Amino acid sequence: MRIGIAGAGLLGRLLAFTLARAGHAVHVHDPAPGPDGRGAAGWTAAGMLSPLAELETADDRVFRWGLRSIELWPAILRGLPQPVEFALDGSLLVAHREDAGAARRVLDLLARKLPAGHEAEPLTAGDLAGLEPSLRAGPQAWLLRGEGRIHTVQAMQALVAGAPSAHWHWSSPVDAVEPGCLHLGGRREPYDWVFDVRGLGARPQLPVRGVRGEIFWLQAPGVELRRPVRLLHARHRVYLVPRAPDIVVVGASEIESEDRSPVSVRSTVELLAAAHSIVPALAEARIVHSESNLRPALPDNQPVLDSQPGLTRINGLFRHGWLIAPGLVETALESLA
Repeated sequence: MRIGIAGAGLLGRLLAFTLARAGHAVHVHDPAPGPDGRGAAGWTAAGMLSPLAELETADDRVFRWGLRSIELWPAILRGLPQPVEFALDGSLLVAHREDAGAARRVLDLLARKLPAGHEAEPLTAGDLAGLEPSLRAGPQAWLLRGEGRIHTVQAMQALVAGAPSAHWHWSSPVDAVEPGCLHLGGRREPYDWVFDVRGLGARPQLPVRGVRGEIFWLQAPGVELRRPVRLLHARHRVYLVPRAPDIVVVGASEIESEDRSPVSVRSTVELLAAAHSIVPALAEARIVHSESNLRPALPDNQPVLDSQPGLTRINGLFRHGWLIAPGLVETALESLA
C-alpha cells in the first residue's frame, strides 16, 4: 500500500518504521526542517515507562496499552540500527514523612485500580539503601516492579535511521487530512491509507490543546541512580530518570498553557529543590540542558484512536506518549489489516 503519515513525532516515526519494514511505500510529512527538529513532544520527555504509577490519573486503556508497549519495546529496539538505552528494573515511589498523607491517597487509589500481582511493594530503609544508595535516608518508599525507562532522544533518532526506505518529507506541513488524502500547501496528495498523528497540528479537526511540560538534564558524575524515582509531593509528582553515563533527567511540570518559551524560574527552583531533597548529591550537579514543549491533550486527557476506511487518527497522548505508543500503533495497524 501507498501510505501517508501526517506528523513525524514519536507516533509518526513508529508507524513509518513498522510499515516500511512490512514492505509498504511510506511517505511522512512534517513541518520540521529535518529529523532532529525538536517541535514534537516526544523529544521533551524523560522516557518513564510507568503503566502502574500512571493509573493515578489514566484510564484502564492506558494501563493495558502501557503493559503491552513494555512487551513490544525490546523487539522494536532490536530492529533499530543504533543503540537505544532501555531498562526494566522497576521504578520507585518515594515520599517525605511530612507528605505521608498525600502519598497515602495516591497509594490507596493505585491499590483500588491495580490488578492483583501489580501492587506497590513497601520498602524498608535497608531495602531502599540497597536499591538506590544515592537516595536520602528517611523517605518512605515503594517499588513498582516491571516498570522502566527509555532514552527518548536516542529512540527518536534511531527510528528515522531504522526506516531508510520511507520517504521523509521535511518542511512539509499538512493542512488537513481526509480519508485517503493529505492536503499539502493547497494540493491534494492521494494515498491508499493515511494516518493523522500531528498532535497539536490536528486542530481544528480535533479539539486538542497544548499542556506545557518542562524538563532539566543534570550532569551528576557522583550520583548512582539505577531506576526512575517519582516523588509523591503534595503539589508535584517530581520524577528523576537516569541516563548513561552520568545524566539525571528531572521533570514534572504540567502547566495549562501553550507558551513555548524557555523554562520558568518557578519550575527551576521548585523541581530542582524537590529533586535535591531526595538525592542530596545533586547539589553539585550541573544543569547542562533545559527544555519546554507542549504535550497534545484532549478535553478528558485520555488518548483517542479512531479509524475509518482510508484514515486513522491518533492523538491526545498527553504525558503517556512513550508509555503507550507501541501498543497504540499495534492496535491501529489491526484496523489497517
